[in-house]
Amino acid sequence: MSATEVFSALSTVIDPELRLPITELNMVEFSDRKVTVKLTVAGCPAANRIEADVRAALSQFDLDIQMSVMTAAEREELKTKLRNGRAARVNPFDRESLTRIFLIGSGKGGVGKSSVTANLAVALAQLGHRVGLIDADIFGFSIPGQLGLTAKPTRVDDMILPPVFENGEHAVKVISIGMFVDTNQPIAWRGPMLHRAVEQFLIDVHWGDLDFLLVDLPPGTGDVAISIGQQLPTAKSIVVTTPQSAAADVAVRSGSVGLQTGQKVFGVIENMAWLEQPNGERLELFGAGGGAAVAKSLSELTGEPVAVVAQIPLSMALREGSDLGKPVVLANPHDAAAKAILDLAKKMSSEPIGLVGKRLRVSL
Repeated sequence: MSATEVFSALSTVIDPELRLPITELNMVEFSDRKVTVKLTVAGCPAANRIEADVRAALSQFDLDIQMSVMTAAEREELKTKLRNGRAARVNPFDRESLTRIFLIGSGKGGVGKSSVTANLAVALAQLGHRVGLIDADIFGFSIPGQLGLTAKPTRVDDMILPPVFENGEHAVKVISIGMFVDTNQPIAWRGPMLHRAVEQFLIDVHWGDLDFLLVDLPPGTGDVAISIGQQLPTAKSIVVTTPQSAAADVAVRSGSVGLQTGQKVFGVIENMAWLEQPNGERLELFGAGGGAAVAKSLSELTGEPVAVVAQIPLSMALREGSDLGKPVVLANPHDAAAKAILDLAKKMSSEPIGLVGKRLRVSL
């Protein structure tokens, strides 16, 4: 067999973390019927999967297959390739970024913000988008559990490769402080440490080219919300509330923090809007009108119309999926909550990319 045949077969093997063919990542060497696959680092968590995929792809050939590790120089070459012309340790989501960024916040905890965010990220990926998800709720991280992710990030020198939630061809790259600490270990950090963690999530993590970046903010109006708002100038805010007036009152504060750091408000999500009865009637357990009240207040603050972009009903399937790490939009797509989240993902997909003042990366 020729080298062309071998490399053609291996072009179907995708690195699970980098989401690119191993042949494009210069991970393959071939000579004298011997194929050497070079992993990025020793102890790579994807090693077994890559080896199995390589052996399956080359099963038609009689070859000696060996696994190895890149040298420092080869890793440096790989990082340069991945950065695609960008300098090391810079914010890839500056004002010239074409990624659509949404900061998802709430005035208080317990409104289902993280469950909605995790499912929304998966729904966007289902629509064919390249999606990243940052769990910026440092003290109350829950996104890894929501998605059933147990993998740890891989470090390639100063670059962090985020774990990936996969569903067939669709994937969501995810980073959370929960991936760096032991289960249930409390985080007791103050302002500078929080700012540094947020900065690392943006600068040190290799996100690649994303269509969407979702950020699950901590509830309230603390240091993290301000830090991340300052570093993501093109982001838009989504405020999650419940119909309850007590939740609605504090939710307005979450949206107003984004206004202080330059973010526009995309809209309001009213979660737990009602409980649908067997006869089709809607039981409003938490009252009604909270989402509309938040939207009205934010409209007055911004001077622009702010809409309720989704009303998500109470759902046993949504709760169970969150507990089991199986997003309801995949596990039970016909559930009313799943449908509402998918409809919202479609609205976000139709949101135009602002190109004013941005350099388009066009090759002639």
